[in-house]
Amino acid sequence: MSPSAPRAAFPACALFDLDGTLLDSAPDMLATVNRMLAARGRAPRALADIRPVVSRGARAMASVAFPELDAEGIAALVPEFLAVYAEELGRHGAPFEGIEPMLAALEAAGTRWGIVTNKPEYLAARLLPQLGWQDRCAVLVGGDTLAERKPHPLPLLHAAEAIGVAPGDCVYVGDDARDIAAARAAGMPSVVALWGYRLEEDDPIAWQGDVMHDAPDALAVPRGWPAP
Repeated sequence: MSPSAPRAAFPACALFDLDGTLLDSAPDMLATVNRMLAARGRAPRALADIRPVVSRGARAMASVAFPELDAEGIAALVPEFLAVYAEELGRHGAPFEGIEPMLAALEAAGTRWGIVTNKPEYLAARLLPQLGWQDRCAVLVGGDTLAERKPHPLPLLHAAEAIGVAPGDCVYVGDDARDIAAARAAGMPSVVALWGYRLEEDDPIAWQGDVMHDAPDALAVPRGWPAP
């Protein structure tokens, strides 16, 4: 879907979700889940089982792996999940195809970009050097950086302030309903990343983002971004 009023230049600031938007981290998550299952003598899960819920966090992935557990049992697995995931971090996943050329196009145009994720900040920060993004990403906000996390607008507002750009001059790109809700509440235009992780019953149209795209390369040109 193209913007109703194509823009002639990239936005001043582009903010991105991480898992499912910039990074295809599902393989790392699968390795984590399967290590936990193997430790209990249980059969591994397939990537197709885990992939749809990656953007929903450790609890959602643990729930897929251990469907017999109640909410309390799943919560008890989260520390183990994070510890194992820290060892698998960046070993299997990679940026989605088209992400690097898109980021390069933004940088060439003078657009500053950053990451606002619900992943714990220490894990997201460890990924940046592995991806070669540590000197390119202008701001990183994790799920535990502030008192609130997405869908609350505070992380996006904080990121815009850190970069020195008004929220309305930023665009937020994400693959989950929480991403688009956070952008709306922050007064930022938004892009729905349809290449990311979704459940079959999800309806991205209902999220009411400003633009939807099937692939990152649509954002490698100014007209792919929502008009201010």
